[in-house]
Amino acid sequence: MNAQSQRTPTIEGIREAAARIAEIVPPTPLIPFETPHGKVWLKCENLQPIGAFKVRGGYHRLAAMSDEERKGGVVAFSSGNHAQGVAFAARRLGMPALIVMPEDAPKAKLEATKALGAEVVLYDRMSEGREALAAGLAAERGAVLVPSFDDPWVVEGQGTAALEAVDQMIQLAGGPPDSAVTCCGGGGLSAGTALVLPDAEITIVEPEGWDDMTRSLANGAIEPVGPNPPPTRCDALQTMRVAPITFDILKSHGATGVAVSEEEVAHAMRTAFSKLQLVVEPGGAVALAAVLAGKVTPKERAMVTLSGGNVDPAVFAAIIQG
Repeated sequence: MNAQSQRTPTIEGIREAAARIAEIVPPTPLIPFETPHGKVWLKCENLQPIGAFKVRGGYHRLAAMSDEERKGGVVAFSSGNHAQGVAFAARRLGMPALIVMPEDAPKAKLEATKALGAEVVLYDRMSEGREALAAGLAAERGAVLVPSFDDPWVVEGQGTAALEAVDQMIQLAGGPPDSAVTCCGGGGLSAGTALVLPDAEITIVEPEGWDDMTRSLANGAIEPVGPNPPPTRCDALQTMRVAPITFDILKSHGATGVAVSEEEVAHAMRTAFSKLQLVVEPGGAVALAAVLAGKVTPKERAMVTLSGGNVDPAVFAAIIQG
């Protein structure tokens, strides 16, 4: 049994991750925003140096490695945001990184990952298993495999976004978040948030047809995405099956989920751009989309994640123009 399978994420680990991350990036802004259904506080992870919260988990995971592990480098699999988080951390720590990415990943994410110095191997999302491919490459190279959510250090790193928001909301809103609405692919950000906010109501949001965590939580057991899932612009949230590490945390917390349509996501992107001058990618806008669509009613101090802003310019322009 390896160290990863023996370890579970903890609030103490999230605090340790926060200290590490504070050494490389400043806190992201927390912005108050009035919606037709109530006021929310937007945690703007789209303003990270790599354009997404994934730098948190990537850096905490790589920084926790031993000197011997670092020599072999890392292998990760991602449509782009985790790819950039791992590549950013590897470059800063002087480690080689190889990222397995889908052939249909946004061009902006592919180019940004390569620009950070990572080697990229492409695969077919619908016919090839990225986990097996990445695991094989890691074994060949003697590298450490760093999953995008199925890893205790990654979950702890993602939880630092909520830990930052606690301090920000105490200062700005008079108390910590009483609820959190989070974008969810594999659930790393949501699970980390649940660990930080044990008394808060947690709602995870996914694209329609890719709402496997929502269905899993409702039915009490992990359910994969169904056959022939619909196309979605939310590439960051196209996880075929969630992992026990994130599902178990969210289940024990009593988290629930909702799904949003492509048009609801587009509306959220247009709203963030027109009202706040923020560029948010489709997968990063689903939590706001759920609130704007009235699928989640904000409580008194609701934190809503804007989890990423990495979107191809042409796609963004088409969505904004409607």
